[in-house]
Amino acid sequence: MICETVKAGRECVFMTKKGCSFNGGSCHPIVEQCNGCEKMMEYEGGIYCMLYPDPAAKWAYGRCSSATHVQQDIKSVTQKVNPLKASKRKSKGK
Repeated sequence: MICETVKAGRECVFMTKKGCSFNGGSCHPIVEQCNGCEKMMEYEGGIYCMLYPDPAAKWAYGRCSSATHVQQDIKSVTQKVNPLKASKRKSKGK
């Protein structure tokens, strides 16, 4: 249904005929960690996340999975190769 509380005019899964069914009756504003994200939008009542009704919960246990302003650190893992085993594998292949 279309939101009638905070994000007026946007499609919302929490809207029912009785009103907003989310915890507290409306979406919660963004938290400090969300500043700079492309997925936040300003409405009349403040700045809210377009994806999550409670952004603080997404940051509670680490990084938000949808944060566009935080770079993900990918570490490459190099495996140590035992030279003796590598030579045995090479000889079996011939």
